[in-house]
Amino acid sequence: MQANAPIGMFDSGVGGTSIFKEVHHLLPYEQIIYLADSKNAPYGEKSRQAIIDLSIKNTEFLLEKGCKIIVVPCNTATTNAISTLRKRYNVPFIGIEPAIKPAALGSKSKVIGVLATKGTLASDLFQETSSIYTKDIMVVEVIGKGLVQLIEEGKKDSDEVHALLLTLLQPMLKANIDYLVLGCSHYPYLIPQLLKILPASVKIIDSGAAVANQTKAVLEQKKIRATLPQSSSEFYSNANPKVLCDLIQAKENNFVCEKISF
Repeated sequence: MQANAPIGMFDSGVGGTSIFKEVHHLLPYEQIIYLADSKNAPYGEKSRQAIIDLSIKNTEFLLEKGCKIIVVPCNTATTNAISTLRKRYNVPFIGIEPAIKPAALGSKSKVIGVLATKGTLASDLFQETSSIYTKDIMVVEVIGKGLVQLIEEGKKDSDEVHALLLTLLQPMLKANIDYLVLGCSHYPYLIPQLLKILPASVKIIDSGAAVANQTKAVLEQKKIRATLPQSSSEFYSNANPKVLCDLIQAKENNFVCEKISF
C-alpha cells in the first residue's frame, strides 16, 4: 500500500467530521476522503444487518477511491459492523466506541452518564466494554433520540436542540453524574449546548483524540504514513451537502465538498 494513498472515513452523516478534525490536526500531510451517508442517517435506529450492509457499501466506495486505511468514526457502525469489515477486507480499520474506560476510572461519584444511539447502547461490543470497566460504577444510559436528525439539519445551536437536551439529560442530572460520555460522533457538536445545561463539575468525554492517535499509530506501524503534503481532502454526501460543507469550512480550507448519487 502506498504511503501517499488517502485515508478513508465514513459516517452515518456529518457527525464524523468531528473526528476528521482531530485526525487532520494530528496528521496534516494526509489526504482524507470522507463519505457522509446522510441519506440513511441515523444508523442508531436500524437493525444490525442493515448497519453491516451500509458499512460494506461505504467501505467499497472508499476502497474504489484507493484508500489505504479506513477510519469508522461512527459508534453505531463500529460496534455493529467493524468485526465483519475486518474479516472481509484486507486493509486496516480504525473504529470508535464510547470512552467508558476513562470515565469509569476518573469518576469520584461512581456515577457516569452515556449519551448514545440505540444501536450503540444495544451492541455486544458496548455491553462487553461497559461490563469490564463499570463493575462498581452506576451507568446512566440515555438514547439521544432525535439529536442526530437535528444536527444533520444544521440545527446544532438551535433552541429545539437545547430543549431536547434538557429533557434527555434529566435522568443523569438526578443521578448526579460527574462524567458524561458522548457515544456518537455527532454529539461533540453539542458541547456548547451541553455546557449550558450541565453543572461545571461534570466532565465531558468524547473519543476523537483517541481515534486520531490510533490512526497515527497504525499508519506508522504499517509504514504508510504520508511524509509530504498530499492532495486536498475530499468530502462527499448523498444528501444535501450544505451542512457538511459548512461544518468543515470547505471554502476556507480549500476542501472538495460535493453531493454524489450513492
